[in-house]
Parts: sequence; C-alpha cells; structure tokens
Amino acid sequence: MIKIENLHKKFGKNKVLEGVDIHFDRGGIYAILGPNGSGKTTLIKSILGMVLPDKGSITVNGTTIPRQWTYRQQLSYLPQIANFPGNLRVSELISMIKDLRGQEANESHLVQLFELEKYLDKRLSTLSGGTKQKVNLVLAFMFDSPLLILDEPTSGLDPSSLISLKRIIRTEKEMGKTVLLSSHIMHFVEEIADEIVYLLEGKIYFKGSLDALKELTGEGNVEHAIAAIATTQTYV
Repeated sequence: MIKIENLHKKFGKNKVLEGVDIHFDRGGIYAILGPNGSGKTTLIKSILGMVLPDKGSITVNGTTIPRQWTYRQQLSYLPQIANFPGNLRVSELISMIKDLRGQEANESHLVQLFELEKYLDKRLSTLSGGTKQKVNLVLAFMFDSPLLILDEPTSGLDPSSLISLKRIIRTEKEMGKTVLLSSHIMHFVEEIADEIVYLLEGKIYFKGSLDALKELTGEGNVEHAIAAIATTQTYV
C-alpha cells in the first residue's frame, strides 16, 4: 500500500527525517507516535505530497510521488487543525467538499452517528471545538477511500463520539482499508492500533505490534512501553 525508502528531509540546518525506511500494508491500522519535533507530521505530510523530501522515495499503491497527484483521489485526510471559513454553514461545507472531490459520498449515516442533524444549518464559527471535530470526521470518512490518514482524530470528542470513532475505524479496516493515525492518547492507540511506529529525532526506533512492544520493553501497557523506548533511545 505505502512504501517509503531512505526518506530524508531538512528545514534549514534542522534534520527532520533521516533515512526513514518503512512500509504499510493494506488493511491495517498503524499508529505513528513520537514526541513533538520527532518528524511524524513531516512524514505524514510527505505521504500527502504537502512536503517534498530532499532524498528518498514514497510509493502509494504503486504510484511514486511527488508530482503524481492523482493518487490523492485514493486517500482521505483528517488534519489536526482544519481551518474552514467561519461563515460557511455545515451543510455548505459538506457540499463544497463533495463538489471538490467529485466522488460519491455517503455522509448521511455519519451525520446521524455523530448527532449533527441540528447543526447542519449552523455556521462553523458558532460551533464548539468538539462539534467542529465531528464535522471534520464526517468529511474524512464520507468517501470510499482505500487510505485514511488521521492526525489526532480524538481531539475534543465526548465519550460517545469516541466510541463511534473507534467503531468506524475498525469497520474501515474490515473493508480492507489502510488507516494511518497519530495520537497522544495512548489508551486510544492501545485499543485501536494493529502496529505502532515510533519516531524520534527523525528516525524509526520501533515498528511492530503492541505485544511485541510490551515484550521488548517489559512493560504492561503502551504508555509505559513508549516511555521506555524514549528513555533508552535504542533502535529496534
């Protein structure tokens, strides 16, 4: 699904990614973790074609990027912060994104699932942060994309919406789709992820299952296991 080879990226003198080699198979849920400044956002944006690497290659479904933008029609992206014009109504935003994508969308059940019916005629500027996040989730999941990239998808969600989100992600996986997500909520990661990728200072320190991570570190939960890797800074 995604193959990344020898990826390097610098911003000025700051080395953000250093020789990243990794692949993500179809039909898995992968959590990309790391502290602020570890390179995970740059890695995600490189896959999206929003950042051009200095060296290395990225292949998505057999298409080598960048400058082959048609592959983006096969993915959906939830940014950590989505800034849309505040004067747009929710229904107008959904219609606009559908027009821009030019693809079939199925948003009705998502609107019901996240209880957004009463907000469809509301302007985005009047919505709370949690409600905006639910709108963004509708935009991310309403297309039948084989690849989903979710940056901090749990931000601002109430417990009921969080349960719905986990159910949707699992359903997408059962349909053979690939999900890449980043999150600082380790309980969420532990419940939902098949594999973890841990980045530190632009390098991959771990890639594998949650059980393998716990066995490697001798820790009983993901939060403590991640902390152990960050402390030892040992490549795996």
